[in-house]
Amino acid sequence: MEIILKQDVKNLGYAHDVVKVKNGYGLNFLIPNGLAVIASGSNVKINQEVLRQRQHKFEKVRTDAEKVKSNIENVVLTIPAKVGENGKLFGSVTTQQIADVLKKMGHNIEKRQISIKEDHIKNVGTYIAEVQLHRDVVVPVTFEVVAG
Repeated sequence: MEIILKQDVKNLGYAHDVVKVKNGYGLNFLIPNGLAVIASGSNVKINQEVLRQRQHKFEKVRTDAEKVKSNIENVVLTIPAKVGENGKLFGSVTTQQIADVLKKMGHNIEKRQISIKEDHIKNVGTYIAEVQLHRDVVVPVTFEVVAG
């Protein structure tokens, strides 16, 4: 079944994308939760018109994301954490902590835009997170977990 996404859905697509999904996923989850509509003829025409009207705004947002990318691309973030013996952390480093450090630097980036490849960061060291500023702009950010 083909559907038009009304919002960004992780691992599926972005708002206004036309994607193919299994019938059960579309009818039982996406459509009832307001995340998508069926890609009928009239809905496709409406979607194309919305995309045409938003193209200018889309380009502006993309250029703003490129500016932010150039600002944070080569910066190494320092995240202080409580450390026990052998350099092991009490707890783990989360995307919220990275977002807080970026906010202190003056960048308004939400934690949902940040992804860490490792499941749990429980040791002192240097790691890499990916920040998705825009659907086409993803920047790797290096962060260092230190005893603090």
